[in-house]
Amino acid sequence: MPVISAPYAFNESGLYVDLQSIFGHALYLKCEGFNFAGSIKLKAANEMVRLAERDGLLTQDSILVESSSGNLGVALSMIAASKGYRFLCVTDSRCNLSTRLLMEALGSEVHVVSEVDPKAGALGARIDYVRELCASDERYVWLSQYTNPGNWRAHYQTTGPEIAGHFPRLDVLFVGAGTTGTLMGCARYFRERRPSVRIVAVDVVGSVAFGGEPGRRMIPGLGMSMRPPLLDESYVDEVIRVEEADTIRTCHRLARRGFLFGGSTGTVVSGAVDWLNRHDTPGITAVGIAPDLGERYLDTMYQTNWLRDLYGEHILDSEQQTTVGSHGPSPHPGRTPDLGSRGHNPSDRP
Repeated sequence: MPVISAPYAFNESGLYVDLQSIFGHALYLKCEGFNFAGSIKLKAANEMVRLAERDGLLTQDSILVESSSGNLGVALSMIAASKGYRFLCVTDSRCNLSTRLLMEALGSEVHVVSEVDPKAGALGARIDYVRELCASDERYVWLSQYTNPGNWRAHYQTTGPEIAGHFPRLDVLFVGAGTTGTLMGCARYFRERRPSVRIVAVDVVGSVAFGGEPGRRMIPGLGMSMRPPLLDESYVDEVIRVEEADTIRTCHRLARRGFLFGGSTGTVVSGAVDWLNRHDTPGITAVGIAPDLGERYLDTMYQTNWLRDLYGEHILDSEQQTTVGSHGPSPHPGRTPDLGSRGHNPSDRP
């Protein structure tokens, strides 16, 4: 029985959901939402704060500041409250109301940028505001999740090894792409330890993380309006882009089976199921990472009026809720392992 004295000291690392009965494929979903921050962002937040403390950047007079669409802001709010730091989260209108209220309940200040940069979007406006704050007062300490190596190192040290330990014969790993901290940490780990594992990045349509044209994105979490500074595409074998409508249908399909997940998770599952539909390889061992749970999306993705206003009356009417990533895969040159060369091994099960 775990006994902790700090909320960031606990994170459930070994829970997986087998989605075969829902989607017809043996896809194991690593659930990262069972900690006091409610998402995988706790890992990156912990490591970035630890490094800032180690380097002497944080003192009791410091004010932590970070740009976040939600989950990292909650994780930093929790850590700041536990350690006695002040924290200011700079976000935008896509941040769910429940997430903002949660950060404020933890004692943080939340600033919502109202003007969007015409070229860099809401993210650019958030970063500009953070830079202005830091220039105006030396007490502000910006961890910069977009450039901080602690972001990907957290997953190199934890998420990657956790998956490898549960699935010694892993064939393919699906990871959502936002700042690409989780993606790069896991990809680097498996490239060094198990280079045969295929790394598939799951992005959203409208994101420019891997190139392409920018577009409207209403669900916070994955996707970027700029190229992520942490991204090294040489570690990625393939990219799948998912339409937000497919993310929503996936989340609702999971909810109808009792699994309430967040938007980032719906995107990852949608992309993974699409990939598995096109690679019908018997015995393949596939894992996807579920960054968060769904409670914080009740007033958006799970709210009928919100859905209809943004995506149309019939967004949930189609029984084609099998979640097909509309733009399909973008293969990356390089390793193409024989995914059918391994038989399924019961030891791969969580």
